Amino acid sequence: MNDKERVALGSIAASAGLTAAKAIVGLLTGSLAILSEAGHSLIDLSATALTYFAVRLSGKPADKEHQYGHGKVESVTALAETALLFILTAIVVWEAVQRLIGAQAQAVEATSAAFAVIAGSIAVDFFRARTLRRVAAATSSEALAADALHFGSDMWSSVAVLIGLGGVRLGYAWADAAAAIVVAVFICIAGWRLGRRTIDTLTDTAPAGVSDRIAAIARQVPGVVAVDGVRARPAGAVLFVDLGVSVSRALPLDRVSAIKERLSHDIRADMPTAEITITTEPRALDDETVRERVMVIAHELGLAIHHVAVQAIAGRLSVSADLEVDGAMSLATAHDIASRLETGIRAELGPDVEVETHIEPLPADVLAGRDAVPARIAEVRQALVALAAEIAALGEVHDVRVRETAHGEIVNFHCHVAPDLSVGAVHDMVDAMERRLRRRFPTIRRVIGHAEPR
Repeated sequence: MNDKERVALGSIAASAGLTAAKAIVGLLTGSLAILSEAGHSLIDLSATALTYFAVRLSGKPADKEHQYGHGKVESVTALAETALLFILTAIVVWEAVQRLIGAQAQAVEATSAAFAVIAGSIAVDFFRARTLRRVAAATSSEALAADALHFGSDMWSSVAVLIGLGGVRLGYAWADAAAAIVVAVFICIAGWRLGRRTIDTLTDTAPAGVSDRIAAIARQVPGVVAVDGVRARPAGAVLFVDLGVSVSRALPLDRVSAIKERLSHDIRADMPTAEITITTEPRALDDETVRERVMVIAHELGLAIHHVAVQAIAGRLSVSADLEVDGAMSLATAHDIASRLETGIRAELGPDVEVETHIEPLPADVLAGRDAVPARIAEVRQALVALAAEIAALGEVHDVRVRETAHGEIVNFHCHVAPDLSVGAVHDMVDAMERRLRRRFPTIRRVIGHAEPR
């Protein structure tokens, strides 16, 4: 049993005890005020029973029919308790008016038992209202908050009866009715506040300031270009949030996913009960380079390209790229794919752009192979060492591997280079070694060289 259920069950027991005590004393003393309080407590007992079943039902997880959970059951219960508060207000005002006009002025008998029961009722209402308010705040329970407000009103109603009893004992028969009318005003105000809050929840009114707080948090997350929209609505203890943000369209999917995870983490750090749905909208940024725009077009078409080169020739853009396709694909099919890419690039950069694609076969996803014999590996290693010696900036060649496949040999090697050289210069040196090695050994299909700073 959780805290919400435990405090609701305790409230039921308290209401039952107070109802019985007030009814017995009222019947024994003939006090109409105490009998009215007994009826009031009977309404409280019904309300707390509703609250108990509401908090049990609201705690159930989401299911096929209630995909956002059962949190609004508490709001419905709080609305019912609001109605009870207004009914109670009407009853108190009616009884008070009847007493003020003298119709029931002699009905109150101010006995010691009457004072004791009302004083005990005030103490019980005070402590259970405080407990209910604390648990309601900790669990965001609208039903318990309604109960706390209800029993706080009951306490003042009992105080009014107590003052009335004191006035009757002092000879002021009208004191009880006058105090009751004052309390009825407070009950009506409390019911109006609770009803407004409950209706706001049932009509999905966003909590004040929450959307602005979420938007401010989102704008602080790196990678978020703009906050497109925030929608928030409470349902019991849960705050459902729909957040839309814009991100650069050039970002890879894993980076976009990381941005969404960061957004969820930062919002929940501020609002622990939030259930967040985030949508991202790709946006073209003003500072995108031509190369980034070309890569985006290829990505949107589901194509793999590399070696994108962009030139400006007499005020006209020229774009070239290597397009990777299945090596077993027919040239006609591959050419259609290349034409689709070129059309997409022209649509992005303008019809006057010059676009050239180099169609390059991709190897199989998994190419079966085996290590070459030690003598072959040694032969290739010696050749690589000799080639590196011809290039001044290249140093030690190591970690040479030679694998035999059905399509030819694949060679991997590492070499040391000066750390201050540019990536472009190092790439040209290693590429020259790779070409020379393939010329020396025609059976080698591919060479992959990895340069390391010396």
